[in-house]
Amino acid sequence: MNYILLTSKPWHDDLFNNLSARANENWFRISSEKDFHLKKLYEIQPKRIFIPHWSQIIPSEIFDRFECIVFHMTDLPYGRGGSPLQNLIVRGHVDTQISAIKVSEGIDTGAIYLKAPLSLFGTAEEIFIRGAVVISKMIDTIIQLNPMPIPQEGEPVVFSRRKPNQGNVAELKELNEVFDYIRMLDCEGYPKAFLETEYLRMEFSRASLKSNKSILSDVRIFKK
Repeated sequence: MNYILLTSKPWHDDLFNNLSARANENWFRISSEKDFHLKKLYEIQPKRIFIPHWSQIIPSEIFDRFECIVFHMTDLPYGRGGSPLQNLIVRGHVDTQISAIKVSEGIDTGAIYLKAPLSLFGTAEEIFIRGAVVISKMIDTIIQLNPMPIPQEGEPVVFSRRKPNQGNVAELKELNEVFDYIRMLDCEGYPKAFLETEYLRMEFSRASLKSNKSILSDVRIFKK
């Protein structure tokens, strides 16, 4: 049986390698938007396309013909939309649910196969790596048990995709807020939390919140 893992993120390398080692399953990885098209999918003929992280809209010509399952890092219908991890953390959440949903029209509106808990402790990279382990188990459950997706229930809460300039910590008043901004953006491919002067920009990573009410962090300083 053929399956596709659709993701470009390096923290899903181990996920793909582990899936590829499974018996009686043929796994293919698509990492680029230019390779995600009907011709290639018809060549592979996947039973399902699993999507742990993808920023582009899935075209209807694809999800109408192939079963596409996306893993969204909120307890849907709460948290539909972009930047789920960062939006959860700025709202004070310390844990969440990963929702496996069937791709359909609309943003994160599809029926739900299953959910699994995920801690929001640590940096964004650490959370994504931990999430990949959870997603691996969810994929196994879906393949083995073939659960029927159930339509979402409840009042939706929609998140807006956060922009790079929202990583500015200049207006924050509490240390724990600064710490959260640094850690929630501390991952390859994400714009770092930052401060700016007229001439310089300072970007922060690897932060730790100390008991003496201070933050230790790496900082990269460069001219604007």
